[in-house]
Amino acid sequence: MSTVLREDGFQDRGLRPSKIPSSNVHLIMERCTGFENALVIRGGAVGDFVLTLPVFQCLRRAAPNANVEVLGNPRIASLAVAFGLARTVTSIDSPGLESFFVAGAELSGAGAEFFAQFDLIISYLFDPHSIFAGNVRSVSGARFVAGCCRPADGVKRHASAQLLDPVISLGIRGDGIEPRYRIEGEDLEKKEDVRFLAVHPGSGSPRKNWRIEAWVEFLIRVLRTNRELGLTIVGGEADGEQIERLRSELPAERVSVCVEQPLVDVAILLRRSTFFMGHDSGISHLAAAVGCRGLVLWGPSDAETWRPRSSRFDILNAGDDLESLSVDKVYGAYARSTGM
Repeated sequence: MSTVLREDGFQDRGLRPSKIPSSNVHLIMERCTGFENALVIRGGAVGDFVLTLPVFQCLRRAAPNANVEVLGNPRIASLAVAFGLARTVTSIDSPGLESFFVAGAELSGAGAEFFAQFDLIISYLFDPHSIFAGNVRSVSGARFVAGCCRPADGVKRHASAQLLDPVISLGIRGDGIEPRYRIEGEDLEKKEDVRFLAVHPGSGSPRKNWRIEAWVEFLIRVLRTNRELGLTIVGGEADGEQIERLRSELPAERVSVCVEQPLVDVAILLRRSTFFMGHDSGISHLAAAVGCRGLVLWGPSDAETWRPRSSRFDILNAGDDLESLSVDKVYGAYARSTGM
C-alpha cells in the first residue's frame, strides 16, 4: 500500500482510499459507514499518540474503504501510516493552519480548503474556548467531534478508553481492545538465533526513572546470568546521559544502542526483541503496542489510567518510591516475567 507523509502543507492529495487489511483491527463494533474522509487531529508526545491508535482502528473497521488522515506531528503520527491505519500525515505546523487557532482571524484559504474536504473531524487538541473548533466549523461541513486532550486520572478508566469516547459517540463500539500492530510491508519475524533485551532507561520525567546505578547493577546481573542474551539500549536525545552511563559500564561486545531513530524503525526493533524493560514512557507504550513481552518499572503516575494496555506486559509498581526500588526486587520480577 502506498502512503504519503506530508510535512510541507497540502500537496500530494491525489490518493484514493483503499481497503486496509483487517489484521490490524481487533475490535468488536457496529458498522458505521457514514463517512468517506476522516481527519484525526492529535498532538502530544509518543505515548499520547500510541494510546490514540485504537481510534484509528475503530474508524478503519467502521468504514474500511474510507480515507483516514492525521493532522499532528509527522515524526510521531507517521506510526499510524506505518501501521496501515491512516493514509497520510499533515504537519499541524503547516503554513495556513495557524490562523485557525486565533479568535476572529482571517482564515487561510489553504487551511479552509484542507478542512473542507473532510466529512468527519475528530480533534484532541487543547481548545478550552472552542476557538479552533469554531473556526474549522465555519469552513467545513464535517461532523466535528472533540475529545479530551489529556485523559483524566483517578476515574478508573484507562486513557485509551477515554480517548475512544468521541468514536463511541458516533455509534461505533470499541470494547474488547488490546491493540497490537505490525508495520505494513515489513518482515517482522523474530530471528530465533538473535536474542536481546531491549531497555529504555529514560522517560519524560526524572521522577519516573529508576536510578541509573541500579540499572547498571541489574543489567550486569542479567548479562552474567544469560551469556547468550544481547542488550539494546533505546532512547532519544533526552536520554543521552543515562545511555552513555550504561554504555560505559556494560560489556561493549554485548551492547548495542538505538538512539534518536525514526519511531517506525524503533517499533521494528522492539518487535524483534526477546523482552522489553522500561519506565512509564512513550517507548514502553510503543513496545506494548507492537506485541512485545515486557516489564515496566512504574513510578508515581496512576497505573490504572496510564499503564501499557497489553496482557503481555507486567508492571512493578513502586508508587512514589521508585527511587528506592531494590535490584533484587526488580530481578525477581524480571525472572518471573521471563519465566527464568
